[in-house]
Amino acid sequence: MLPWNRVDENTADTTAIPHGTTVLAATFPGGVMVAGDRRATAGNMIVNRELEKVALADDYSIIAYAGAVSMSLELIRLFQFELQHYEKVQGRSLSTAGKANRLAAMVRANLGLAAQGMVALPLYAGYDEAKGTGHIFSYDIGGGPYEERGFYALGSGSPYARGAMKKLYRDDLTVDELARACVEALYDAADDDAATGGPDLTRGIYPVLAVATADGARRYSDDEAAAIARTVVDARMTSPLGPKAPLRP
Repeated sequence: MLPWNRVDENTADTTAIPHGTTVLAATFPGGVMVAGDRRATAGNMIVNRELEKVALADDYSIIAYAGAVSMSLELIRLFQFELQHYEKVQGRSLSTAGKANRLAAMVRANLGLAAQGMVALPLYAGYDEAKGTGHIFSYDIGGGPYEERGFYALGSGSPYARGAMKKLYRDDLTVDELARACVEALYDAADDDAATGGPDLTRGIYPVLAVATADGARRYSDDEAAAIARTVVDARMTSPLGPKAPLRP
């Protein structure tokens, strides 16, 4: 809040604004999963080690973000409110595609601030009750929605997370196998990207995971996330580069 830390609209100096990375989403038979690390940075400084970048948007969808934390949190709150408002007024919820398009309009409305460096990019994942499948949508700063297939990652650690998922992901993974793969991918991202935080066993800080299925959307408990993270960390003690992907003909 000090004057030299404030963003000036003429200089667009956003280095002191906390930014969050990395998040990823992946589909599996009957649903979709979203995971995110917990670190927020401002320039080269770690400003928060326990930031939650994954939230339940409504009963059947999940939203995560990368970018300016303040703008992203406001975007999530407004999106959650609009979905609740629509359901109360119309007596039914929006379709998965309708939710994704509504979020696109909200991202587009932030284009002016995004051009000044206050970028807030969401990653939306929802379970389609009509089709019985999970869907993932990414966005550009202009609000363009893009449906992704299989998996997608967002944020500064996303190239490493996507690289890890390329070797670990299969479209027939169980929900437990996918949870392990997501944490492995976040571990790889933290291994190569300073802005991404890995599991912190000393402080008890672990990735956030959420899943949406026919039973609804839910966030993994801290104990569930801790158990998966500890399994990954223990395995890395003997295999630092992570699990090997089997070559298939």
